[in-house]
Amino acid sequence: MDKTCEEILSPPRPKWRKVAYGGMQPGYDDNYTDESFLDGMVMNANVVKRDLVKVMKDSISISQYLCIVSLVVCVWTYTLESNISEASLLILDVGLLGSGFLVLLLTAEKLFLCLLCNYLLNISFFISGLYILAPIYHTLTRSISSDSIWALTASLLVLHLFLHDYAGSTVRPPGALTNPTLTSNISLNASIVASVLIASRLPSRLQVFAIVLFSLQVFLFAPLITYCIKKYSFVLHLLFSFGLMVVTLGFVFTLHRLLFVLLSSLLVFVTVICPYWLIKIQEYKFEINGPWDEAKLCFDITE
Repeated sequence: MDKTCEEILSPPRPKWRKVAYGGMQPGYDDNYTDESFLDGMVMNANVVKRDLVKVMKDSISISQYLCIVSLVVCVWTYTLESNISEASLLILDVGLLGSGFLVLLLTAEKLFLCLLCNYLLNISFFISGLYILAPIYHTLTRSISSDSIWALTASLLVLHLFLHDYAGSTVRPPGALTNPTLTSNISLNASIVASVLIASRLPSRLQVFAIVLFSLQVFLFAPLITYCIKKYSFVLHLLFSFGLMVVTLGFVFTLHRLLFVLLSSLLVFVTVICPYWLIKIQEYKFEINGPWDEAKLCFDITE
């Protein structure tokens, strides 16, 4: 009886409110939650359902650049074996530069005359400086053994492929709003050092100049050209990529049969197996979101 009277006379406990700040509420523990706490739980809200064909198309950019780097290695090997002359290398450099500017003119949307002149001026300064530095590159690694050069070059190329920006370009495309990332710049520097190391093992200074110019044209401007082609027409991007794969596999086959098998397996792994693998592991992804998550801004804080 006394207990019933005390319950009647005591003030009712205030209703629990869901507040982020305000301290403890009277009559409730600090970690108290009511029955409606789990009503806001959402499962797999941010999981993206991917299409296998689309993922395979996106992976072609990676296979394409693997073929580009493989072609550079083929030219390095042929030059070191004296199968390519200095004149052939210079003709190849001029042809790559001319075709690159032609593709850029046909595909870029915002390539103005002043920007084109700026590109030409920078390239002329770049080529002049490279020609002046060729004697230094020629004797740069004279005191280092060839085995160390090959191992270091291979390591730098692996680092270059690992950090390369496959979705964009290290050189800022015309009309682009974002700058290259730090990792893409590190990747570019690794490829430049690898090119200089290979060039330092060549017998003549003109060969050093030609092979470094060829390598830097590919590593600097090939991502820009492929980016412009992909942005201009995705069908043209696919045709160019498959044609590049066929040409690369042909050159690698003449170079070494084992390398041909390894490169073919790598291209199949990147283009087919990895997308299929990604789609399959999406089935095991389980994500839970609810009121316990941290608040996320729904607008850009820099605006």
